Amino acid sequence: MSKYKDWFTEDDDDIFFGSPKSKFFDIVEQTHRDLVEEEIDKVFEKLAILELIVSQGKDENFDINSQLEEFKDKNQEEVNSMKKGLYMEISGEIISRLDS
Repeated sequence: MSKYKDWFTEDDDDIFFGSPKSKFFDIVEQTHRDLVEEEIDKVFEKLAILELIVSQGKDENFDINSQLEEFKDKNQEEVNSMKKGLYMEISGEIISRLDS
């Protein structure tokens, strides 16, 4: 079990906190569209690169979605932790660009 588990739980009664996902969407809603589009484009580029790496050397029948689903099923806790970290990373990137 992750020692950081409780850090990322959302508390509906706490108006100053929330999950990394909810905070990400709060930031996205309040930030200039061009800035958000640039950051999301970076995420899609990273995803495209990762999909190409995973698919490299596979035949035409390779189904990346089933491979990803199988991996997720076996590693759900790590996937959730990584996803929360990515929400925080991208939120940080957006916030850091607000002052520039």
